[in-house]
Amino acid sequence: MSTAILTGPPAAGSSLEGDLRTLGFDVRVVDDAAGAQEALAAVPAGERVALVDPRFVGHLHSLRLALTDPRFPAAAVPGAVTARPEARAALVRAVAAAARESVPPVAAGRAGAAAGEEAPPVPAGLPDRVAAALEEDAGAPAVHRPELGVLVAAVPGGEAAREEARRAVAAVDEESVRLRSAVKSRDGFFTTFFISPYSRYLARWCARRGLTPNQVTTASLLTALVAAACAATGTRGGFVAAGVLLIASFVLDCADGQLARYALKYSTLGAWLDATFDRAKEYAYYAGLALGAARGGDDVWALALAAMVLQTCRHVVDFSFTEANHDATGNTSPTAALSGRLDSVGWTVWVRRMIVLPIGERWALIAVLTALTTPRTTFTVLLAGCAFAACYTTAGRVLRSLTRKAARTDRAARALADLADSGPLAAGAAALLRGARLPAFAAPALALLGSAGLVACALWTPRGGPWPLAAALGYALLAGAAAARPLTGALDWLVPPLFRAAEYTAVLVLAARSGAEGALPAAFGLVAAVAYHHYDTVYRIRGGTGAPPHRLVRAIGGHEGRVAVVTAAAALWAAGQGFTIALTVLAGALALTVVTESVRFWVSSQAPAVHDETGEPA
Repeated sequence: MSTAILTGPPAAGSSLEGDLRTLGFDVRVVDDAAGAQEALAAVPAGERVALVDPRFVGHLHSLRLALTDPRFPAAAVPGAVTARPEARAALVRAVAAAARESVPPVAAGRAGAAAGEEAPPVPAGLPDRVAAALEEDAGAPAVHRPELGVLVAAVPGGEAAREEARRAVAAVDEESVRLRSAVKSRDGFFTTFFISPYSRYLARWCARRGLTPNQVTTASLLTALVAAACAATGTRGGFVAAGVLLIASFVLDCADGQLARYALKYSTLGAWLDATFDRAKEYAYYAGLALGAARGGDDVWALALAAMVLQTCRHVVDFSFTEANHDATGNTSPTAALSGRLDSVGWTVWVRRMIVLPIGERWALIAVLTALTTPRTTFTVLLAGCAFAACYTTAGRVLRSLTRKAARTDRAARALADLADSGPLAAGAAALLRGARLPAFAAPALALLGSAGLVACALWTPRGGPWPLAAALGYALLAGAAAARPLTGALDWLVPPLFRAAEYTAVLVLAARSGAEGALPAAFGLVAAVAYHHYDTVYRIRGGTGAPPHRLVRAIGGHEGRVAVVTAAAALWAAGQGFTIALTVLAGALALTVVTESVRFWVSSQAPAVHDETGEPA
């Protein structure tokens, strides 16, 4: 139970107490700052607490945004301030400071007022003084101030001002604003115009019936798995049903995030489910299509695995580029400026969003092609579209990096090193070369050289020979050299994607060339397990908790260790079922290890209560 402390009796006819109880607060009324301190001390340490000015006039959703969002330790709007348990000590200090000091009057008026409109100054109430003290406290968490737009949050100073504020409240359709804000401000064309216009109402329907975002996310996963099972039948009716169900799964996928934003129901478990289920759904569907094609006599496992490899590498390009420039200083680029100007022209925004084939467009393409064509056609068109999108986005980011003047931070270097996923072999090589002077572009050049050599040997040397294994050992040495110094160069963000491409593609090529029965499905499972680990790493970093523990990375060998194991297995057992068995055992062991550690982390108290607000970048 959360507690709201009203710093005085509310005005006659005010619905403030009822509003706070609607939001799940136990309301306590005090007379002064001393009473607020006593009431605050009486609230259990593990509860959220809020201080609210009794003169507050505003929309219920303004209070909801300020007082119930679980992602922020402290938040405030005019007339209200809140703190989660981790910010309670800072709140206690701020209340004491506000009780001791005299703070000048503040203008607490309607957020989002028209330009030039000024709210009359009123004496600052205790909650506003506490919020100001929190913001001045260097040891306190940052105070989140939600963007209210046209919503009202005011502390009027007299009856006339109160009546004006009430009229402002009545003039705004709060529910319409809440529904609009449930939809991401930046989304793809298909999602914006073909899904969100009705999925937001589905989200509201779920909220009113007490459903949680996690339940909707799980429903989306189950629907996608049923779609994959339909595709696996290999019949035209199954393919049509699969396409319809895939779109239904995507509608639910949009609705879960909209429900989280509509009801502000963010959670640690929801962060994990939202981060991983999209990939699980898409890649399970690829497997279903491959099984369906096999029933019809067409083996497309290589295409299915290639689609998974390409899509995962696209994501790593985006993640690495974002992390490298997340907090860079002096981050300017004429290319980025041109991109900003293009975004100011309406039609170019949608064209540029569509050609990168984001998840909405991609799933719509897959669904339609599944229903109308064959799995081979579906994968071929998907690979062509994703390859074009990958070239477009990667070329643009390389150009931005080359023309950008920016200083990367140690945090960015750590994030890229974590995304590189280097194991003991690369670490040993890096230790030997750590003191060496390398050119500015050495890291991506060495990573590219090692990756190209590994894939070339897998492609063109005799099957079952020792050359891929020798190339894997050379790849490990070059990977260590690439990571020997901090990854702060202009193009160093390319290092993790090159490692991902090398590892995944080597597994694909060796399995395809082996000719062993079941090798490609086993390779699909192996790459899926490793990709899960890499996505898990990304979302931990995004949540601000750092990468998985080094013991996990060492246990699963790092990218170069896994490559060495797979190439050794190909050299020993390429001619028989031994290679398939080796890939299956390795996939099972990796999946068990990484999923167990992932579940342990995401259900722990250290996991971040976040939702993916930016959406899938590719």
